Amino acid sequence: MAHIYMSFDFGTDEEKAQQARHKLEMWKQAFRLDKKMLYKFERTSADGAAASDRQKDSGLPTKSVQAPPGTATAKRETAKAAKSSKAAKFKEKAELAKATSASENIKLHLRLALPAHERITEERFLKKFPAETPFNTASAQIVRQGQPGFAEADAVFKSLD
Repeated sequence: MAHIYMSFDFGTDEEKAQQARHKLEMWKQAFRLDKKMLYKFERTSADGAAASDRQKDSGLPTKSVQAPPGTATAKRETAKAAKSSKAAKFKEKAELAKATSASENIKLHLRLALPAHERITEERFLKKFPAETPFNTASAQIVRQGQPGFAEADAVFKSLD
């Protein structure tokens, strides 16, 4: 089974990258390409560092409860503290994502692994991907097995999680 790697560089356009992800999920279901089509996103900052290194939980402290344990007041205060800490964590993560997405370069790496008897399907997909709406604005690179750069594309795809 020959592998074909396609990479699309969306720059800093998070919306186009998410549209592409939705389109790929739709095609996976429609054409039953569960294990034949795999994709991964690579997000790098402007200085080249991986974005996942910066995005760690902040470990916000929870509020301490002053009421004696077991009372209704203590239970209400604990529930209120849990809700406020969850809301604070969610808000902080959203702000962090918003701040980092503006400076991140987003690349979509796609691997097609179709058997040899599906040559026509393979050719249709290779024509279809770069022509579709979210992919046509991204710069595309297609590398087939046996072409120069295939080993690098394979290594990059396997290194992403």
